[in-house]
Amino acid sequence: MLARTLFLLLLSMNVAVALWWATRPTPPAPSVPSSDPGVPSLRLLSELESGTAEGVAEAPFFPGPGADEACIALGPFLTQVDLRRAVGQLSPRVNRLQFRETVVRVERGYWVYLPAPGTREQALQLARELAQRGLRDYYVVTAGERENTISLGLFRELANAEKRQAEVTAAGFEPRLEIRSDDQPQYWIEIAAPSAFDWREAMGGYAGVESRPMPCR
Repeated sequence: MLARTLFLLLLSMNVAVALWWATRPTPPAPSVPSSDPGVPSLRLLSELESGTAEGVAEAPFFPGPGADEACIALGPFLTQVDLRRAVGQLSPRVNRLQFRETVVRVERGYWVYLPAPGTREQALQLARELAQRGLRDYYVVTAGERENTISLGLFRELANAEKRQAEVTAAGFEPRLEIRSDDQPQYWIEIAAPSAFDWREAMGGYAGVESRPMPCR
């Protein structure tokens, strides 16, 4: 009798548990954080553009050139090798940099000559007359714009050129004296840097290089 009573009690309990599991409400899923602690949550691009996202910092503001910025031109550099070296030394230490090329007329010395006569034969005859009067060191130009001109010498010093001119004049000719000049490229570097920037120290020294102030643009 006792065993039958215990059996019925356990059966009733099992039926009650089964009914509870069948009828209980579904628990809500645990919430998972969208990011790790301390990391801002993601926002859609549309939210950022519309300004609806909360807690989004504004983009940083990068100011323009400061009031203490100065702009200068450095040069002249006479070769591209010097230019490249200076650009490499200055670039990491200035705010902005660009370079430009100019062409200048450079005096190379002085030239004493007799102007070309009408023909090649006349030029050769004039050269023979120079030799007959004891004058040496001349040369008849054979081609180019100065063809048939009789060169009497190239001189670095003006005094030596004038002495040669006087010598040929005394022999009865009319020599001319002309300054020799050539087109020579020069290179300049334009930089924008803080007013206290020491460009000489940055470049390590260049003979003949100077600085010129220029407007910042």
